[in-house]
Amino acid sequence: MSSSPVPGAGGAASEHDAAAGLREPLLLADGDDGGFHDGALAAVVVANCTHGGGSRANKEKDAVKTKDGYWVDVHHQPAVADVESGGGDRPLLFSNKKVMAALLYPYRVLILVRLVAVILFIAWRIKHNNSDVMWFWVTSVVGDVWFALSWLLYQLPKFSPIKRTPNLAALRQHYDDLPDGGSILPGIDVFVTTADPVSEPVLYTMNCVLSILATDYPVDRLTCYLTDDSGALVLYEALVEAASFAALWVPFCRKHSVEPRAPESYFQLEGMIYNGRSPGEFMNDYRHVQREYEELKARLEMLPSTIKERSDVYNSMKAKEGAAHATWMANGTQWPGTWIEPAGNHRKGDHAGIVKIVQNHPSCVCEPPPAEGGNNINPLNFDGVDTRLPMVVYVSREKSPGREHNKKAGNLNAQLRVSALLSNAPFTINFDCDHYINNSQALRAAMCFMLDAREGDGTGFVQFPQRFENVDPTDRYGNHNRVFFDGAMYALNGLQGPTYLGTGCMFRRLALYGVEPPRSRSDEEHGVTVDTNKFGNSVLFLNSVLAALKQERRIAPPELDEASLAEMTMVVSSSYDQGTDWGSSVGYIYNIATEDIVTGYRIHGQGWRSMYCSMEREAFQGTAPINLTERLYQIVRWSGGSMEVFFSPYNPLLSGRRLHLLQRAAYLNFTIYPVTSVFLLLYAFCPVMWLIPAEIIIQRPFTSYVLYIVIVVGLIHTIGVFEIKWAGITWNDWWRNEQFFMIASMSAYPTAVLHMVVKPITGKGIHFRVTSKQTTTTAADDDDDDRYADMYEMRWVPMLIPPAVVLFSNVMAIGVALGKAVVYNGAWSAVQKRHAALGILFNVWIMALLYPFGLAVMGRWSKKPGILFVLLPLAFVVIAAVYIGVHSFLVKFLPFMVI
Repeated sequence: MSSSPVPGAGGAASEHDAAAGLREPLLLADGDDGGFHDGALAAVVVANCTHGGGSRANKEKDAVKTKDGYWVDVHHQPAVADVESGGGDRPLLFSNKKVMAALLYPYRVLILVRLVAVILFIAWRIKHNNSDVMWFWVTSVVGDVWFALSWLLYQLPKFSPIKRTPNLAALRQHYDDLPDGGSILPGIDVFVTTADPVSEPVLYTMNCVLSILATDYPVDRLTCYLTDDSGALVLYEALVEAASFAALWVPFCRKHSVEPRAPESYFQLEGMIYNGRSPGEFMNDYRHVQREYEELKARLEMLPSTIKERSDVYNSMKAKEGAAHATWMANGTQWPGTWIEPAGNHRKGDHAGIVKIVQNHPSCVCEPPPAEGGNNINPLNFDGVDTRLPMVVYVSREKSPGREHNKKAGNLNAQLRVSALLSNAPFTINFDCDHYINNSQALRAAMCFMLDAREGDGTGFVQFPQRFENVDPTDRYGNHNRVFFDGAMYALNGLQGPTYLGTGCMFRRLALYGVEPPRSRSDEEHGVTVDTNKFGNSVLFLNSVLAALKQERRIAPPELDEASLAEMTMVVSSSYDQGTDWGSSVGYIYNIATEDIVTGYRIHGQGWRSMYCSMEREAFQGTAPINLTERLYQIVRWSGGSMEVFFSPYNPLLSGRRLHLLQRAAYLNFTIYPVTSVFLLLYAFCPVMWLIPAEIIIQRPFTSYVLYIVIVVGLIHTIGVFEIKWAGITWNDWWRNEQFFMIASMSAYPTAVLHMVVKPITGKGIHFRVTSKQTTTTAADDDDDDRYADMYEMRWVPMLIPPAVVLFSNVMAIGVALGKAVVYNGAWSAVQKRHAALGILFNVWIMALLYPFGLAVMGRWSKKPGILFVLLPLAFVVIAAVYIGVHSFLVKFLPFMVI
C-alpha cells in the first residue's frame, strides 16, 4: 500500500489547491495507470464507510460481532407473510435481542447477592453502634441507607436489557421500492436549535443543517427548521449561504455516497472507502466541492463584518432622516431581529418574531427565495442524480421584556407550531446545533421503529445515543458516558424505553400534543380536546392538529399568503402560549431546567413507549465541552434540573398513571441521584482525621467495617464486569465513569443540591447557561496544532474548591500517616498498624478517583499525565518529613503539646 494520494482521472491537484492547503482523500487504485476502477478502490486509512470496508471497517464489524456475541434473538422473527395475517400488510422492521442466559442470570444473581450484602452491612452497623464520633456514625449510617436505596433504584431496571436493530432493507423494500419509483415514507420535520452565534459557532450550525439536507430521505418529505433564539441576522444570512452551497454539496453526497455528510468532518478525513457510482469523476468533483466549501467558510467568517459594513452604508444614507442605526439585510430592508447597535424592539430579549422560507419545497413552482439564486448552473456532472433540496425555514420567536420565554423548551414549542402550519409532518426530530447526522440512514432507522407492525403505533419517540468527536482519546472527563448510553439505555429498552435525552430524538407529533397512544383510547376519541384553551387561539394551528389526529398526510406546504404569514408570526409570539396547556400537557415542558427528562416522563406517563436505536455506524456526532469547568457547569444544569422534576407536578412517585413500576424506579433515580453527593462528600473528608494527633475510629470493630466496605464496593465492580460485557463498553469507559461521578459528587452535584435548598428563598430555578463550544483564545494562540488545548485550561470557580480541598486533604493525610508510622513505629500495636494501612488504602482509593481532577489542576503540565506519579510520592515524602521535623521540635522544646 502506498501512503501517498493517488491522482484520479482528473490528474494531480492544481497549484490553486496546493496554495489553498486543500487535502485530498487517500485512495488506492487497481493497476499502474493511477486510474480508478469499479470495485478496486481501497483505503490507505479506512474511515467512515457505510456499505463496505477495509481494515478499520472490518474492525468495526468485528467489534459489533463481539458485542452481539453476548446477545441472542428474543424469539424467531416471523416472515412478513406471517405478520400479514395479524398485522395487515405492515412488515416487521426491527429485531429484538436479549443478553444471553449464561451472562444474564449470573448478573441478576450478583445483584441479589449485593442487595443481601448491603442489608447485612447496614444491620451490622446498627448492631455495633460503637464509634469515637457518634454524630458522624449516625450520619454515615444514614448515608449508607441512602447509598443502598439509590443503587437499588439504579440497578433494578437493568434486570432485562434489550437491544433493537433496525431493518433498513425491509423498510426500503416496503416503503421505497415502489413500481412507480416513488416513496410512501411519512414526512419528518427536523428542528435545529441555537441560542447564540458566539458560544455556538455558526460553522457548527451550518454543518448540522447541511448534513440534514443531504441525508438519505425523500426530499419532498423532509423539512429543516433552524430556530435562532438570538434573532441575529448573521445566522439567517449564514443559512442562506449554506442553502446555496447545498445545491452543490447534496448532489455530490448522493452521487458519491459520501459519509459523513457534514462537510467539515468529511474533508478532515484521512481516507475513505469509495461507495459511489462514478469513481472516475470522484477526484475532480472532490477538489471542486472542497474549494467551494473553503470559500463558504471564508464567507461565513466574514459575515459579521460584511453585515456591519453594509449597515454602516445604509445608516449613513439615512442619517439625515434621523433614523436609528439599524442592521440591514442584503435586500435593503431593516432586519426585524436584534441589531448590532441595540435599539428598542431590536435587542437581545426584545425583538419581533421572524419566519422566513430560505429554500422552497421541491414541489413549489413559485419565485425562488434568495438562496436559490444561481443554483441552476452546476459545473459538475449530476446526470441521473436527484439535485432537489428539502425545504429550509428560518425561525426566530418573538422576545419581549418581562415575559418568560422558557429557554430551549419554549424554542422547541415555537418550532412545533410553525412546522404544523407549513409541513405538519407526523414525525419530528430535534438536534442541538453542534450535532450533525453522521449516518445518512439514521432517519430511516428511526422510521423502522415508528412504522413497525408490532409496536410502531404505540411508540412515542425514538432516542439515539449521543456521540462526540472532539473528546480526547482517554476521555479524561467522561464525556462519552458510555456506561449510561450503552448500559442504562439498553436496560430501559427492556421496559417502556429510554428517556428523552435532549437531542437526536425523533418524536411522534401526536405524542408531543398530549394525545394518548392508540391502545389507551377508542377510535372515536383521541384523548385530547382540540380547543383554544389547550392549543392557543390560532385557527390554522387548530386545523393542523385536527389533520394530525386524522393522520392526513401533507406532501407540499400550503400556499403562503399574507394571512398565513401573519398566522405563523402569531404562533411564535411571546404571549401565544400563555393561558394554554403549552409547556404542561402539550409540547415540551416548561419551568424545568432539564426539559428533556420531564418531557419524556410525561409521554411515558401517558402510556407511550420509546425505543433506543444504536447503529453500527454512529447515527449522530456532536461536540462536547472538554474543559472541566464547562463540563461541570453542564452537569450542574442537568443534575439541578433533574431534582427540580422531583419537586414538580411530575414527581415519579405521584404521577404518571401508566408508568411501568421499574420505569418509575428509573425516573425516581434520575430525580434524586445528586443527593448521594452529600454523603460522598462527607466520606471524602474522612482523611482529615489523620491530621488529628489522637486516633479516631468511625466504626468499631474497624477491621470488620473495612472488610464489609471492600465486599460491598467489590460487588459493585464485579457487577460492572458483566455490564461491560453485555453493554460492549471498555474498562476505560467504566473507570472514567467512576472517576467523573466522584469529581461531580465533590463539585457539581452538591452545587445543585445547595441550589435546590435555597430555591424556596430565592425563587429562582437553575440558571440556563449555554455551554461554550469555543476554545480559549490563549490556548488556541499558544498551541494551534493542539485540538485539545481547551482541556488543559483550568478556570477556577467556587464549586471547584471542595474537590481541591478533598484532594489536598488526602495528600496531607497520606504524608502525615507515613510520618506517624516513622515516629510511632515502636509504639504502635499490630491493630493500630492494621488500622493505619486500611486508612491509607482508603486515601489512595479517593485519590485514584480524583486523578482526572488532579490533572486539571496541573493545567498544561497535564499533557504528560505520568508526572503525577512522580509529584504525588514526592509530596508524601515532603509532608512526612515536615511532620517528623515538627514532631521532633515539639518533643524537644514543647513536650506538653505532644499527645
